[in-house]
Amino acid sequence: MATESSEGEDEGKITGGNQHLIVDDDLREMGKKAAWSVSSCKPGNGVSSLRDENLETYWQSDGAQPHLVNVQFQKKVKLQLVVLYVDFKLDESYTPSKISIRAGDGFHNLKEIKTVELVKPTGWVYISLSGNDPRETFVNTFMLQIIVMSNHLNGRDTHVRQIKVYGPRPNPIPHQPFQFTSREFITYSSVR
Repeated sequence: MATESSEGEDEGKITGGNQHLIVDDDLREMGKKAAWSVSSCKPGNGVSSLRDENLETYWQSDGAQPHLVNVQFQKKVKLQLVVLYVDFKLDESYTPSKISIRAGDGFHNLKEIKTVELVKPTGWVYISLSGNDPRETFVNTFMLQIIVMSNHLNGRDTHVRQIKVYGPRPNPIPHQPFQFTSREFITYSSVR
């Protein structure tokens, strides 16, 4: 997994990347429940390329920075992790170097929760949304905004090959292969 070293309270550096997507079993992908939009794109390289499960395709922005990816949910969700696939070896100056993540109820009240610097990443890059306080393990939000603030080699447009957002599973019993649906079932879940 990619390493994250804290530089300040909200800013970290992420180097490298992971060729294989490895996510804890206690997390589930929440992107299917969201409406995705981008600030701009080249024809044929739109928002659908971020979610098509194909590492050969990519979203390519078109215009002045910053470049935005908006993830909006119909109801409030708990989010814990953002995972991006970027490839410095293939994309060079199109590769993001500084990313900011904001969360809120909508466009009118987004707050910055994390800023990370990417150092020549190739592969899956993991950005944890948990805060410094151990009780802040997730973000409870209607909207997540991923902002590409700058690219490597002062590139103007950006390439991001995949984005996934993860939240905690609703299962009240961790590491359980199945889900109980009521308190009564949970009460009788263990055999004596």
